[in-house]
Amino acid sequence: MLYAILCYHDEDTVGSWTKEQDADVMQKLSVVQEKLTKEGRLGPVARLLPTTAATTLRKEDPPLVLDGPFAETKEQLLGFYVVDCKNLDEALDVARDLARVNPGGAYEIRPVGMFTPGSVKL
Repeated sequence: MLYAILCYHDEDTVGSWTKEQDADVMQKLSVVQEKLTKEGRLGPVARLLPTTAATTLRKEDPPLVLDGPFAETKEQLLGFYVVDCKNLDEALDVARDLARVNPGGAYEIRPVGMFTPGSVKL
């Protein structure tokens, strides 16, 4: 089963890291990622740009496009991992491995339901 591990943290805190601090965290995370890759369990990984680069589409009538994130929150979604795990316990183990090398914030773990749309003929 695929699980999404959503990475939340205070964007201002992460944004204030020096290049060296950021590189150190990324290097430590790459060790966990390499292990998962060797096991054939790592899917897409994404680090999102800051919320200042975000655009929100409010589903109103008519739809409204806004600059910035959907909601003002203490922690923002900064990225995600998709991992192949047998069950939630295994996904939590992966999140714990990531948490050991990445200070602060939180990981939200969710099973992924696959959506495969039909092909479009042009």
